Amino acid sequence: MQVFATSPAAVYTGIGNAFTRISSTEGIRALWRGVSSVILGAGPAHAVHFGTYEFVKELAGGKAGASQPLTTAMAGACATIASDALMNPFDVIKQRMQVHQSEFRSVFTAMRVVYRNEGLAAFYVSYPTTLTMLLNPTGEYSPFSHVIAGGLAGGVAAGVTTPLDVAKTLLQTRGTSQDHELRRLRGMVDAMQIIWKRDGMRGFLRGISPRVLTHMPSNALCWLSYEFFKVAIRE
Repeated sequence: MQVFATSPAAVYTGIGNAFTRISSTEGIRALWRGVSSVILGAGPAHAVHFGTYEFVKELAGGKAGASQPLTTAMAGACATIASDALMNPFDVIKQRMQVHQSEFRSVFTAMRVVYRNEGLAAFYVSYPTTLTMLLNPTGEYSPFSHVIAGGLAGGVAAGVTTPLDVAKTLLQTRGTSQDHELRRLRGMVDAMQIIWKRDGMRGFLRGISPRVLTHMPSNALCWLSYEFFKVAIRE
């Protein structure tokens, strides 16, 4: 929904329309395209994220059970910067595999072709944009509260950062576009100017519904698992 598509078959008006048209034109398996790249990158990236988060929080003087928004925010920001540095290339590959009628079916083939045609910079062209999308943790262990707080935080963060995600998607898929103007995008400012010129304000909200609906349960499960294992390991 976020890509400026040249093919009418790749233009989607909503979640239901996208699901129906993708599955009917490219097959139901296309809805899971790119999952291998996510799997390869998510484990190490989350390990780096939570490891950095705990290290920085303790280094900054965070106290167990105490509410310290500034310390928590700083730890979360550092954790996101570190984990996204690792995850960003995998996210680029995922996007390239997911675009309409993508030529890529293998993570390693996509990596090789992108690197050969566009160089190492292609894997990090969207990194500055990605760094603005942060998550927030909470206090003591309580499964129900972690699920609710994590889900709400994920949904709000996903909605607020959707304009940046639209720009990120354009930057990550520029190499597959047939549009010469899109292929010449150099960074976040260029991407935002294109979005504004072609779609106006509504262009920055492309894909907000699936983005929020994806992040709410995934963020809830992420923080539930993190808090559970943190308590289990310490006992």
